[in-house]
Amino acid sequence: MLTNIEAMRLNFMLKNDNKVLEIPIIKIRPNKAQPRKTFDETELAALSASISENGILQPLSVRKISAAEYELVAGERRLRASVLAGLRKVPCIVLKCSEKESAIYALLENLQRSDLGIFEEARGISKLIRRYGLTQEEAANRLGKNQSTIANKLRLLRLTYEEQEWIVNAGLSERHARALLRIEDDALRHEALSKIISENLNTSQTDELVGILINSVPKTTKSKGTSKAVIKDLRIFLNTINKAIDTMRLAGIDAQSDKKDTDNFIEYTIRIPKRHQKPDAEKTA
Repeated sequence: MLTNIEAMRLNFMLKNDNKVLEIPIIKIRPNKAQPRKTFDETELAALSASISENGILQPLSVRKISAAEYELVAGERRLRASVLAGLRKVPCIVLKCSEKESAIYALLENLQRSDLGIFEEARGISKLIRRYGLTQEEAANRLGKNQSTIANKLRLLRLTYEEQEWIVNAGLSERHARALLRIEDDALRHEALSKIISENLNTSQTDELVGILINSVPKTTKSKGTSKAVIKDLRIFLNTINKAIDTMRLAGIDAQSDKKDTDNFIEYTIRIPKRHQKPDAEKTA
């Protein structure tokens, strides 16, 4: 059974004559839909050395966008390595495809490679959806994935750019990232990520840590408007303190309180004797 990228290649082969042309590198512009943003310099240097020695074994795929300009469809690593090798022309197959087909093909080709970063992949899918007005289900069908898989990958972009950089630089997995998404509080999530990296936690340990942190956060009421109104009315809290002190005094406890009102705080000092003192009536009986 053909994979999505193999089926698309076959479709392009049937639509095109597959003639290989030598095209000047200066006439080839990058594909704007290319999801990959980082390229391993060591691998590029090795590929460049191979190209210098053996030439380009697999032609690049391009599409013509004007009389003298082409857009790269597939083969950016080969193109970059060719530049490093000092080539001025590269062998290409000119495909008859639309901009949309080109973007999908570029993304599909990169998705087949295991070294595509998790956030590069998510951003590539997101860009494809936004640019061509696709639904998640349509994108899933075109990319040969389940709709739930697409949704989970897009959720990764809810992490801040800084968090994404930390995850990539630390070599954490997609499962690590998905676990962090369970933490809604930014500061708490940042704390969790720092601990995961510093202690080199695996995915199971990360799930456990996230669960502990989530359970440690006090649950708040769902009615935000009500809770804010209560918090703002300090008189309710002050009256509660005063009533508590009065209640203790009525019970025969010699509770003492001292209140200080500053610019930023209301400070209470409450003194409660450790031993219960009997009311005066009982002492004289």
